[in-house]
Amino acid sequence: MAVKTITAKELHSRINGGNPVFILDVRNPDEYNDWKIEGKELKSINIPYFDFLDEDEKNYKHLPKDTEIAVVCAKGGAALMVAEILDEKGYDVSYLEEGMLEWSRFYHPVTIHVGEDMKLIQVNRLAKGCLSYMVISKGNAMIVDPNRHINEYLELAERENAKIMHIMDTHLHADHISGGQELAEQTGATYYISSSEMQGSDIPYEPLESHKEIKFGDVQVKVLAIPTPGHTPGSVSFLVNDKFLLSGDTIFVGGLGRPDLGGKAREWAQSLYDTVFQTIAGLSDDTMVLPTHYADIKEINEGGFVGATLGEIRQSNEIMRTEDREEFTEKVAGTAGAATPPNYEEIVEINRGTVEVTADKATELEIGPNRCAVHHS
Repeated sequence: MAVKTITAKELHSRINGGNPVFILDVRNPDEYNDWKIEGKELKSINIPYFDFLDEDEKNYKHLPKDTEIAVVCAKGGAALMVAEILDEKGYDVSYLEEGMLEWSRFYHPVTIHVGEDMKLIQVNRLAKGCLSYMVISKGNAMIVDPNRHINEYLELAERENAKIMHIMDTHLHADHISGGQELAEQTGATYYISSSEMQGSDIPYEPLESHKEIKFGDVQVKVLAIPTPGHTPGSVSFLVNDKFLLSGDTIFVGGLGRPDLGGKAREWAQSLYDTVFQTIAGLSDDTMVLPTHYADIKEINEGGFVGATLGEIRQSNEIMRTEDREEFTEKVAGTAGAATPPNYEEIVEINRGTVEVTADKATELEIGPNRCAVHHS
């Protein structure tokens, strides 16, 4: 009998549903320590696959006999080999057929708000800590910060019986490839981004700075584009119906975005100060902040989404209360030298449209965790 397979969706459902599963990751230790499947109550262990070739019984002493073991590797081959060994020894075992490659392509939509005026859905790409959004009103939809697997958004829109009309990127992303341009081509929707992010680009887009508001739907969902520079010079946040701040990489649940990826850490930190203590200062504490990235699985709240009120973020993060400009700049610019997103310079140029890559190359460039959500607490 063939060893059972488990899909990324099934694995996520097991992790979140209280149905125990134990993950055995058989990649090299450095790969596991850098990037792995996580969950609030998840138990996992790393034993490299080649250790199982030695028939050493000590490899099995930490493996449970009463819980299903899901074996994970990079692309599935090594996991299958180990799963077959465990199956022969009587373990309840399955394996993730395409490994971390499959996990990196898994998206999980969560509805945040449903009202007469609109529906707001957060789409969580768990492997990358990437968050994107669909705002629906009267059969029309807006997508914010889509990732490159655009079928996820096309299928979600179809399930919601909504037509995608507007697509926006809050900034030029550095750790994942945007699906904005391709999604716009597929749907005929308008693609928006700040023109300061797209210098030298031939990609057709509508400059966000030309629009104080973008309205759609019979109820005219209000989307206010707020310049929030600091992470990048052209970073923009969207205030939806005066209640929800889609904050890109400017404000996270755990703090503020990193300003060092352009090589101008102090200069951009000054911009971030103005964003926090001038632009954002006027927003009420009950504004719900919904970022584009998160750094820790613990940031997923009891509602199943990543988000917190601006009041909660102000209270829990000292940097949001550091009103001395010089002290703020020193603290924020101090992240320069922290681990940067792998291949971020190439990813930025892909998103700007000056470099083209194959789908396989895109997958290779995106492998690994998100590193844009460096927190200033």
